[in-house]
Order: sequence, then C-alpha cells, then structure tokens
Amino acid sequence: MTEETENRFDWQQFLRRWQEEWVPDEDDMEDLTEGGMTLADLALAAPPAAEAEIAAAEERLGARLPPSYRRFLAASNGWRLDGGSVYRLGAAHEIDWFGDPFGMTASYQEALTERSTEQEVLLAGMWRRALRLETDSDMSYALLDPGDTDEDGEWALYVYKGWSGEFPDRYSSFRAYMQRMYQSFHSERAGLPGFVNDTTRALDADVERAREEAMGGRWETARELLTEAERYGRPRARGMLRQLDALSHGVGHGYYGFGELVADPRYTGELVPVMAAAHLRDERPGRGPHRFVLGTETDDGVTAAADEILARVRDRTYRYAPEGAFGQAVAEAWESARWGETDAAWRVIRAALPSWSPPGPDLLAPVGLLGDPVLGPVVTRERGLELLATPRAGRPGPVPDPVPDLDPPGLCWLAETLRWNAPYGSYRCLWVEGAEPEALPGLVGEDGGVGLTAPPVRPAGWFPHDVRQRDDSAPWEDRAVVAVGRTGSGWAFGFDAAPRTSGPGNFFVSPAAAASRGGRAVVLWVRGTRDGGLAVFHLSVAERGEQLYAYTLRGTDVERSGPVPEALDPERVLRGVGEADRQRCLLAAVQDEFGLSLPRHALAEGILPHLTTRSWNRAPREDEPYAYVTISLGRSRSRTRPSPDTPPS
Repeated sequence: MTEETENRFDWQQFLRRWQEEWVPDEDDMEDLTEGGMTLADLALAAPPAAEAEIAAAEERLGARLPPSYRRFLAASNGWRLDGGSVYRLGAAHEIDWFGDPFGMTASYQEALTERSTEQEVLLAGMWRRALRLETDSDMSYALLDPGDTDEDGEWALYVYKGWSGEFPDRYSSFRAYMQRMYQSFHSERAGLPGFVNDTTRALDADVERAREEAMGGRWETARELLTEAERYGRPRARGMLRQLDALSHGVGHGYYGFGELVADPRYTGELVPVMAAAHLRDERPGRGPHRFVLGTETDDGVTAAADEILARVRDRTYRYAPEGAFGQAVAEAWESARWGETDAAWRVIRAALPSWSPPGPDLLAPVGLLGDPVLGPVVTRERGLELLATPRAGRPGPVPDPVPDLDPPGLCWLAETLRWNAPYGSYRCLWVEGAEPEALPGLVGEDGGVGLTAPPVRPAGWFPHDVRQRDDSAPWEDRAVVAVGRTGSGWAFGFDAAPRTSGPGNFFVSPAAAASRGGRAVVLWVRGTRDGGLAVFHLSVAERGEQLYAYTLRGTDVERSGPVPEALDPERVLRGVGEADRQRCLLAAVQDEFGLSLPRHALAEGILPHLTTRSWNRAPREDEPYAYVTISLGRSRSRTRPSPDTPPS
C-alpha cells in the first residue's frame, strides 16, 4: 500500500458500509436480551475525532501516529469489534504505550540466534515500544509497532492473544488489520439467513466469474477471485479454491478440505477420494488409524459413502471412474499406468480433458484423479498445472504446451549419482519377453503365494528396505518382493529396490530359466558401494527354460557361464571406462541388446502391484556349508553346518 493509495481510501465510506451491513450474531443477541440494549447501543462507530484531539494524543505520546490509523480516528474515534478477541478500539485520548508489563521482551530476545530473521528481531523488540489500542478484550492486545514500519510510514499492527501461547498475528498496517476484521465479520455471518448486501452480491458474482475463468483454463484469475471471496466466507468459494490448490500443488502436498461441497452427493466421488488419500498419507506405521474428518456436516448417505471410499483407497482397490468420453479415457489411462506406463497414461488423459464435464456446477476440474491410487501419482504438480490451464467442459481457449515426459529411456538412469532407490544403489530385476505382468506369479511366484498384491500406501519415494522372510522360511532362502509392470517394448518385469542380501552368492540360482518357458528372460543384480562405485554386477539370460549365458562382475574379477555375446562382455564394455561410469556403461549395453527399460516414476511413486517370488537361492547340499546369525532382544545366536569349505555370502 502506497501513501497515495491510502489517501484515496475513504475511511468514512468503508466504516459506514460496515455499520450498515452489520447484523447481530448469536452473542450480540444475547447481549441485547440480557442487558436490555437496543441495536443502536451496539453501534460500531464513534463520532470522529477532531484534528485537535488527534494532535493532543500525538503530543502526549511524543510521536506522530501512522497515516492509516490517523485517518481512521478522523472518521471514527474508536470502534467496536464484534468478532475475535479484541472487543473495542479506544479513542485518541485512551491509547497509550504498552510498556511490556508482562516482560515479554526478555523471553523473545532469549530465543534469538544468529539465524533469526529480521522479522523475528523486530518482534522481540516490539513489546517495549508498541502503542496499545484496545480498551476491551479477551486478554488480548492490539499493538502498533513504530519500529516495524514501511516506506509510507505505516506501523505494523500485532494482535497478541495472551491466553493462546501463540506468536502474535501481524498485519502490515492498521488499515490491513481493519480490512481483515471486516472480512471476518462477513465470514462469521455468511451462513445467516437473509445476510445479503451489496458486498455479498458482488462477491457471489465474482465466484460465478471465477467458475467460468477456471473452466476456460484461466485458473490463476479464478484463484485470485476465489481467494478474496473465501476471506469473506462466501459459500462455494472455499470448495472451488481448494480444488485449484489440490491440482496446482500435486499429490502429497497436504490435507485438502473442500468445505460444504463435500456434503453434496454429486461431488462425493470426486472430492472424498482426494481427502481419503491425504488422510492415509498422514497415518504413521505402527499407529492405529485416526478419525477420517470430512470437515463439514453430512447426511448418513454421504458419510457411509465416504467410509466405503476410505476403505477402498486404503486397500488400493479404489478406481476413479467418471462418466462419458472422459471416463473412457480415464479407464484406458488406468490400464497403462497400472503397469508403469505413466507418460502414456497422462497423454491419454490430456487429450481427453476438453471432453470432461462436471457432475455439478461447483466442480472445476476432474479432481478425483488425485484420489486414485494408480492415477493420482501420474498427476504431478506440473501436470496438474497443465490440466488447470486446459479449457474444459466445452469452453474455448488456447491449449497449453505439453509438459515433458517423466521417465527417461532405457536403464542408465539407475546409475545416477543421486540415488533414487535403495541405499548405495542395490537392486535386482527380472524381465520376461512377450509376457503379460499377470503371468509372472505363475513363472516365478512363491509356491502357495497369493499372486500380485496392491502396493502399500506409503509416502512417495519410499521403498521397503525391511522386507522380512516368512516365518517358515529356511535361513538360506531369499525371496524377492518385486514391483511388477510392463515396459513399452512388451517385456513384463519385476523390480526389487531393496534386495535382502548383498548380491548373488554360492547358492544363487538365477530365476531367468524358470521365467523363460515361453521366450527369453533377463536377470540383473547390481550392488553399489558407499562412494557411488560398483561392487557387483550380475547378468543372466535364458530362453525356453534353459540358461544361455551369465556373468557376475566383482571389482575386476569376472565369473562367466556360457558364451557371453561380445556386445555384453564386461571386459569389452568396460575397456577404458573409469570407475564412475562402469555401471552406466554395463546398463547401456544391456538396454541396447534387449531394448529393456524401467519406469522410474511408477517405481518411485509406488504405483505398481507387488509379487513375492520363489527363493533366488537353492537349498544347500549335504557337503555345502552355510552360516547365519539371528539377533533378537539384544541376544544373538549363530548356527553353522560343519564343512571345511568357506561359507557362502
């Protein structure tokens, strides 16, 4: 706010409009009834202060009052606030220096460090120099700080609620404080029957305009209009604004409450799944479920539907299924995303956005996408912004440029220095050519297993580093828990981001042979070092149930089995290659030979179903040693089968 803007602000008109729009709330009516008062007795304004009165106050205080507060006094010498914890602002002759009677300065200054911000330093010194404005309150203080000023000479205003234990609320000026109190007055009465005036009518018109702007892809204009309307508590504004917030921030940003829109059955399937997904992200492992709060009063039908949706989102069976042409596109996109092809899924959704139409007038976009366990992670923040900028529901307008795809091609991204996966870059993977992902349980799944299972609800980027064996597992067994999907070139894959063991040992049997009954299968097992180097790189390839060749590279030592093709031979591939590039070069050779890839985004976001495989180790023979150690409650126990040979890793 500039001085010129302040000079143009008409305090008399502003305060008169506030007075004319004012209606008593429940507390005011109680005061009227018990005190034998009339509405006139509850008038907000006071007669204006003469210039001489203001000047006398300034002489008494030894300081010139800030511009907006000075002009306020000239329009009303005090004010009755009927909301919040400050009840009355005093007249010019009643204001005085606060003087820090409670010793707040010492406690705030003790908390300052060399990292404290300028604002924190100002707040610590505010208590002794502040000017106190209120004369009636609920243990609260309205304080103007002459040490916290702007270029126009305005003093910041702090409201300190002595009973709250919180930091005071800061407003940039007295005028900013009064405008916020006016908005709060409107917000507190927005639901009262008959509370209609020029201000509410103008704001409701802005909400309608915001709806059209949002549908036409001009979401930032819509957000500005809705933000202002929400400050005044206008119905529909909050629910619309939170839709824009959800899509512009992306999955995982925080909790989204959509106001009274949640109570409308037309929007239950769009909004409640988003709230359920956010609710589950807040749950912590080992703690019981906490109450699912919708944030508004709903009837029994909506409440029951919300409970059912929460249960389906929790067990990962919920699917977003809108109607019409857009719903058909969503179903197609879901089939792609469920196996990891998230870029292809987004392209389908993006192309269908113009055909989307809302189930009711207050839905601005297909927000329900965010609540789908499979499609929600596909709609990243950048894609959410692209969605919002795309005209929908028959509105004309320019279409935004597409955002770039998320998945890098091939496999070399696995060797990136900033590890996206398990500690020190340890992972293993199986690919089966020409197979559908649903076939993997029959090829490599554990005996008696349940097949593919939905991935657990978890924060993005989290991987199951503590994968435990079944209680009946033998100590030598090594079952992998793999995320299952399909590559763009038609290979089914299973990827284990956190192998339980450090690498293929003496009992290791590659699952490639078992997986290759109908064609080729490829297995990789990679373990990195703490400094980003390569410790182990294993490749095995099989076809029609027979292993064709394999090699395991440890440092510079290579153990081969079968005729390894020249294009894959590690000695040839790594000739002249430095330590930092060894893994990348080996991965490049594999991806080029077989056309293999992995979907980084789907793996990192936990979209893919899981499968527990049969053990990647065989049972030790009678003449083979093995050793293992179990640790429980601070005690360890080791067991060793006798043999003169060295135990395997």
